[in-house]
Formats: sequence, structure tokens, C-alpha cells
Amino acid sequence: MLKVADISVTFNEGTPDEKKALIDTNLVLEEGEFVTVIGSNGAGKSTLMNVISGYIVPDVGDVLINGKQVVHLPEYKRSTYIGRVFQDPMAGTAPSMTIEENLAMAFARDKKRTFKMGVTKKRKELFKDYLKTLNLGLENRLTAKVGFLSGGERQALSLLMATFTEPNILLLDEHTAALDPSRAELITKLTKDIIKRFGLTTLMVTHNMQQALDLGNRLIMMDKGQIILDVGAEEKRNLTIENLLHKFQEIRGEQFDSDRAVLG
Repeated sequence: MLKVADISVTFNEGTPDEKKALIDTNLVLEEGEFVTVIGSNGAGKSTLMNVISGYIVPDVGDVLINGKQVVHLPEYKRSTYIGRVFQDPMAGTAPSMTIEENLAMAFARDKKRTFKMGVTKKRKELFKDYLKTLNLGLENRLTAKVGFLSGGERQALSLLMATFTEPNILLLDEHTAALDPSRAELITKLTKDIIKRFGLTTLMVTHNMQQALDLGNRLIMMDKGQIILDVGAEEKRNLTIENLLHKFQEIRGEQFDSDRAVLG
């Protein structure tokens, strides 16, 4: 479903601030795979997400979604194939618009644009049915401005908006990191339920090693712009944080440098 081939990205090339963010990166996700991505700050995790989504154009390499070359497609055109949830609950939604208006925009993501009404009676009922699956009571607040929702409610809405058109690829970019523990737990549960319900091919970046171990059926570790470890479902089931730290030290010859990733 997703193929990233020989991708390299360099920021500020030829200057004293030059940084190689991705180096000859290759990654393949089969349909329905749920892959978690772990790595310290500057490992290249967010850059990889931005290349896949089209926010960053790589220096070299290819990005294919369901066999279609998309590396030269701008971000807004790739949104037909990709759903994304960001770390910031304020991103991914329009705060001055209502819940139903935000849902109408997301609903039209993979459809031809017209001058017809975005919010119709039929769509309202559809939106209510989807919102009920969140168990947050948002189906009774369709006309509420999204800016007045709590961080957890807004992130749950962002997750729903990113997935209810069943995109080819779902990108989750540390989407629970900015939430308090109880809300993070809620969004994590919703994430598992939605991905399972729609069978979505998912790539999730997280700083939290335990979350990376608990979710998904495959785990990759990045460091200094490279994928240094790729663990399949069977091996992943038996992994612990200590195992991961040991593997990193074996590969890199140094200790993993992010307490946040270890402590969550």
C-alpha cells in the first residue's frame, strides 16, 4: 500500500547548518499493516511523515501509494489518499467552524468539489452515526464551534475526520503526546478501534517506547535519518523496553539518548 524508496532529505544544504534529515530511506507497508515508529529527537521521524504526506519534497527518491507515484503531487492532492492526525489538538481542524462543517470538509476530501451544500440532512445523520462511535456525546453538538472543544474531544474529532473516508494511508504524528494521561488513553483506545474497524494501513510516530510496543503489528526504530531496526509481529510481541534499548546500543554502539521515550 505504501512504498518509500531511496528517499534522502537535506536541510540547509551547503551551509554551516546543513543537516541530513533522511539518508537513503526505504520502507514498505503492506495493506492493513499498523507500524509504529520510535526514535529520539532528530531521528527523522517527522521528516519521513512530511515526505509521505507531501509537505516536504525529497531531494531524491520515490513515494508510491497503492502503486501510484505521488512524490511530485502537492500535499493537497495527496490528501485524497492520506489521512493525518497531528500532535497538536489545534491542528487538523478549523476552530471557527462547527463540528458538522469540519466533518463536511473531511467528507469531501476524496470527492469532486461542487457548489452543493456541504451539510445536508442526510449527511447530518451520517455524521451523527460516526460521532456516536466516539462515545463523547459530540453527536448532540453538531453546531458547536470546534474551538470550544477540549483537547481530547478535538483530537478525537481529528482522528474521525482523518479516517471516516477510509484513506489508503493513515499517518499519526505523536497524536497523543500533547494530551493528559486520561485523554491520551482515550485517544489510544479510539485509535485501535478505528484502525481495526476499517482495516487501515497505518504509520504512527511516537516518542513513547511502551506505546510503540503496545500498538500495531510491526515496529521500526530510526536514528540520524536512517531506519536502523525493523521488527515484525512475532518478535514484537516478546519485546520489552529493555530489549529495545539493548538493540539500539548493539547497533549504534551508544546509549539511546531520550529519557522521554523510555519514561513515556
